[in-house]
Amino acid sequence: IRDAQESRGLGDVYKRQIMTRHPHHFKISFALAIAAGSWGIYWLPQRILEDGGLTGGWGTISQMAVGILILSPVAIWRVIKGKSIGLEFPLTGFFVGSGFVCYALSFLLTDVVKALIMFYMIPVWTTIFEIIFLKKKFGWKRVITLGLALGGLWIVFSQENIIPLPQNAGDWLALAGGALFGAGLIRMEIIKTDGVFPIIFTFFFYGGLASIPIGLFLVDYLGPVPSVEVIMSMSTFLLLISIFYFIPTGVIIFWAPSKLGAGLSSILFLAEIIVGVVSASILTNEPFGWRETIGSILIILGGVIEVVYVPKSEKKLA
Repeated sequence: IRDAQESRGLGDVYKRQIMTRHPHHFKISFALAIAAGSWGIYWLPQRILEDGGLTGGWGTISQMAVGILILSPVAIWRVIKGKSIGLEFPLTGFFVGSGFVCYALSFLLTDVVKALIMFYMIPVWTTIFEIIFLKKKFGWKRVITLGLALGGLWIVFSQENIIPLPQNAGDWLALAGGALFGAGLIRMEIIKTDGVFPIIFTFFFYGGLASIPIGLFLVDYLGPVPSVEVIMSMSTFLLLISIFYFIPTGVIIFWAPSKLGAGLSSILFLAEIIVGVVSASILTNEPFGWRETIGSILIILGGVIEVVYVPKSEKKLA
């Protein structure tokens, strides 16, 4: 209900409210870039889970389930104290949760490189959504930063085609995941929550629910249901990556858009592309040549311009 109520009249709300740039703008931007960049090695624990027997998408589904289990005690405590746990934001949770699940499962159906570029069209989606739903107007700065970021992506990934377009189900799944996640970023910029916990819990809860129909649709690619023995053997690793990697970085990623805006946040998310390409070249046989070098520089430059040239007083949602 609250999701539906806050979705009405967003343009009018945007026009009425003015806030200055966050006093810790640069610190938050840096923390978000680091957190997003750490997701560039997300493929590594995925491979470890697969080698451990959680084949196909069962590793992703398991991570969502473990996240719910870990956060449930805090959720119960907050309910007892009369505080929000995020379940009143199903639309936001569905967007970010299902977007992530689509992205993670797209690796099963297409190349890692293609999944990355299709998912990380997020800056384009957030800009479109901000114009349509928040009635934002962007000047030369957004044109330049988007041009640099997308130009960097094009240089890195357009090795076989002049314009990298979706070519299979996995590509389309990653593209849809990016659009959903971008919509979730817009929602996180809009809604008002009691801290970041409601957002991270709604991500795991509704993302876990969304993984069920998505998993059924992709049942042929998920592989057989893992045995109890396999799940138990990987439980320690699942707990460790959730507590020390997945949840901490998620807290920053889901908290930052309300402070920086969805557009800027989505451009900083491109740090994952750089870390992903570099880590893959070091730990696997993936190449890292002039394309990767120039593309990474352009992406970084786009992010720096977007962060530095934010007006000290601009129209935003509080």
